[in-house]
Parts: sequence; structure tokens; C-alpha cells
Amino acid sequence: MTPGRISVAVLVVLTLVFIFENTRDTRIRLLIPEVTMPLWTALLGMGVIGALCGAYFVRRRG
Repeated sequence: MTPGRISVAVLVVLTLVFIFENTRDTRIRLLIPEVTMPLWTALLGMGVIGALCGAYFVRRRG
């Protein structure tokens, strides 16, 4: 087990705990439409969008 694999395993466990702790539905409004979805799904979606934006700016810079 390398330190990289251990840190990935810890991140996977923390991600699973986060998902199981945030399963209740929440209402989200995006301009006009209002949708109901699990909180972890909304947070995951925003995280992916943020990661894509960050990757775009890093790639464009370098």
C-alpha cells in the first residue's frame, strides 16, 4: 500500500459517508424551474461543474 492508495481509499470512504449522510431531498430553484433531488446529488453536480471550470482555466493558463 502506497501513500497515494491510502489517501484515495480515505477519500472514497469519506465520500461514501458524505453521500449516506445527505440523502434527504431538497428543493432547488434555478431561475424559474424548481426541482427536488437528494442533497448529495446537487452538491456533486456543483462540484463537477466547479472542477470542470477549474480544469478549463488551468489548461488555458498553461
